[in-house]
Amino acid sequence: MEKGAISRDDVLKTMQEYDELGGPAFLSLYGFKEARKFLILHDGKEYDSKAIAAVAHKHQHGRPLTWKELSGGVGHAVDWLKREGFRIGVSRSPKWTRDELILACDVVARNGWQGLSASDPRIGELSELLQLLGAYPPEQRAAEYRNCNGAAFKTLNIASFHPDYQGTPTNGGQLDREVLHDFLERPAEMARAAALLREGLCSGTLQPVLPENDETDDDEVSAPEGRVLYRRHRTRERNKALRARKIAAVFKKGGILACEVCDFDFSAVYGERGQGYIECHHVVPLHEAGEGTTKLADLALICSNCHRMIHRCAPWPTPADLRALVQEQARVRAAALPRPRLESAGTHPLGT
Repeated sequence: MEKGAISRDDVLKTMQEYDELGGPAFLSLYGFKEARKFLILHDGKEYDSKAIAAVAHKHQHGRPLTWKELSGGVGHAVDWLKREGFRIGVSRSPKWTRDELILACDVVARNGWQGLSASDPRIGELSELLQLLGAYPPEQRAAEYRNCNGAAFKTLNIASFHPDYQGTPTNGGQLDREVLHDFLERPAEMARAAALLREGLCSGTLQPVLPENDETDDDEVSAPEGRVLYRRHRTRERNKALRARKIAAVFKKGGILACEVCDFDFSAVYGERGQGYIECHHVVPLHEAGEGTTKLADLALICSNCHRMIHRCAPWPTPADLRALVQEQARVRAAALPRPRLESAGTHPLGT
């Protein structure tokens, strides 16, 4: 069946039938189950998107589609409904992001690694912060998205993974464990990251809501301080004026534009095309340094590969740390190379 086979009127007629029969009876009549993810949000009501789209088919084509004939996700039913102007929501909230977990874990840490109840004022504040954070666009949030009950339950999940917890573990996720581990291993850094998130969200200096077509990389998603602060850190690194001043300072001292870690020189390898090119790295992460004026001494000029290696995982090495690693690896490789065998004059293949 091709896209565009149902119209807005077909959908509205089907919604009317859904209302008259009642949701459970409608789904039973046509052989559908409750939507696991996507819902149509219309006139203050929620409708099962896949069932509505499938049954709407009968108004122009004489029969409804079965659940096997129609995908309920993005790319089929949802796209049809969106194209006809319907708003699509979700039946349950998406997974928690690292940024959200940092805020929640900080609350648990400040409560002596104990979970909190939904009526606790600190949970109310956490819920408000999560709404401000907006880790997901509105159409991907369920009605109960990050409400007090959900926020409180997440604090219980986190607390149950603590090494000293004596009760029965709850059904938390692997990312819950990872963020808890970060707080236990680097408490000051993670508390600082949470504080910067709170301050930035409350003051409006952090604008983390992302467009639907936003592209991210693995480093950004798994950044130890969370995606929002990592983006702020990268924004500072990409400040063209600061980068230009740093490069000018190198030339003023008679230096060459080479990577401070591995000595790679773009112009030496790529000629004119690479002349003047190098990446700028802010040596101290935002979650450690905090907001403030960036000094040239805070910046390092490094190649793309070394920059990626620094940001790959926590804790981030300094350029000096990574340079020592590069040099050590070079020594290891050199030691592993076979030594040339010395031939005597009488047996040398070229003779003497």
